[in-house]
Amino acid sequence: MIDKEHIVQTSGFTSENDLEDVLTQPSADLISASRQGSGDIAILGAGGKMGPTLAVLARRALDMAGRSRDRVYAVSRFADTTVSSRLRDAGVDVLPFDLMAEDDFAALPDASQVIFMVGAKFGASQNASWAWAINAALPDRVARRYRTTPIVALSTGNVYPFVTAGSGGAREITPPDPIGEYAQSCLGRERIFQFAANERGTPIAIIRLNYAVDLRYGVLADLGRAVFDREPVSVATGNVNVVWQGYANDVILRAAHLASPDVFTLNLAGPETLGVEAVARRFGELFDVDIEIVGEPEPTALLSDSRKCMALFGYPPVPADTLISWQAEWIAAGLPLSGKPTKWAVRDGRF
Repeated sequence: MIDKEHIVQTSGFTSENDLEDVLTQPSADLISASRQGSGDIAILGAGGKMGPTLAVLARRALDMAGRSRDRVYAVSRFADTTVSSRLRDAGVDVLPFDLMAEDDFAALPDASQVIFMVGAKFGASQNASWAWAINAALPDRVARRYRTTPIVALSTGNVYPFVTAGSGGAREITPPDPIGEYAQSCLGRERIFQFAANERGTPIAIIRLNYAVDLRYGVLADLGRAVFDREPVSVATGNVNVVWQGYANDVILRAAHLASPDVFTLNLAGPETLGVEAVARRFGELFDVDIEIVGEPEPTALLSDSRKCMALFGYPPVPADTLISWQAEWIAAGLPLSGKPTKWAVRDGRF
């Protein structure tokens, strides 16, 4: 039996609507940054895990900044019509568009700012050509369509080599050394956008995310659910970074003004390097269950140094210890999980 009195720093979430309302509240800094700009925002790949909350966050920020006439376009296939309906209800302009199937990119909306969130990860090891087509070939077409428009391109910390926890994580100047087809194709995406910047002067910002948490999915959801279900927890990958998705989306939108033909690159990760065993044991305390730790920690993990992000954008408003408590509360309450494991502990690059 779970004793909910063990769960501290309660979030008050009772539904996905509660969670999404918090995830889409603009910070004062984002509202201020929005006042400095003008024009529409196009979010490509807006139907994924982060895209819907980012689109609503952008819409709310523009409204609060007095830019209600500027539009936020959410571009995606939108296989799930509930997502597109929710976005429309929030005032987002929904544009169903399959970026891989359509030939005429002139149909995409003009914008003063583009957020590129399209990516292929799971299944990349079984269908490498598909991953490369999405992650590395598609960016060229997008960059040509928006050749004079600032583009914020989402990437991943997977482009880095594994490093020791004592190193503080890979820095933006760390030479990439991606493991596996997925990570290699993500570096390919970065290189294509860099080519656009070098050859055509397209302003580019590359954001290497590692890893976002929104309670329905993510590293903490994976670990918390395993502890809750009394499954053994492997600590072979002994350390990890996590960051609140609301903060991550806030930074992505605020980073647009840093896009440059010189290519601005940023690690977007939490400031803490978390020990996996310590997190698992904390979940055990919160759920009041015994846990089984298996394996021995490897000396390295996929870790990102986020000091540059913290210096530019400040610290996340929700620190890791609070996220762990919120995640435990979410799981204990039986609230929805995506059912899509993050596979953050994979070490051979096969996703």
